[in-house]
Amino acid sequence: MKYKISGLKAEPFAHLFGQSESYLKKHNAVRQTVECYPGYPDRISLCDIPVGETALLINHIYQPADTPYFGTHAIYIWEGCTRQGIYLNELPEVMQGRVLSLRAYNEKHFLIEADIAEGKFAEDLTGRLFADPQVSYIQIHNAKRGCYSCCAERWE
Repeated sequence: MKYKISGLKAEPFAHLFGQSESYLKKHNAVRQTVECYPGYPDRISLCDIPVGETALLINHIYQPADTPYFGTHAIYIWEGCTRQGIYLNELPEVMQGRVLSLRAYNEKHFLIEADIAEGKFAEDLTGRLFADPQVSYIQIHNAKRGCYSCCAERWE
């Protein structure tokens, strides 16, 4: 099964880059200096943000569908990063050392299966979930903090 994992597009967040603390506060965002590596996973590039760089902690609607599974949660984005991470048939390194929650949805955006895995075993779980033809996409979350990481989609 071929799949594509994509980071978020930078455009919806670009208006936050370089803004004042008061502007960020109006948009429910907080600027933080990265103090440890790994520890601040960027949802655009799908890389851990290096120590000393700036992260923006924001609330993100990761499941916008008009279903009971609608969801939002806090995520980090690397301030100024515009390079969207795209991975074909592999998980980004940022996920390898984390415990992940994989949630498989059908085309109507209803959860049909979910499981957790250590990052190094998540590729196998991704393949198993996509083996079900009802699975349209898989949302991947960091299990310990519960925050959205990225989306895996079928890829031809």
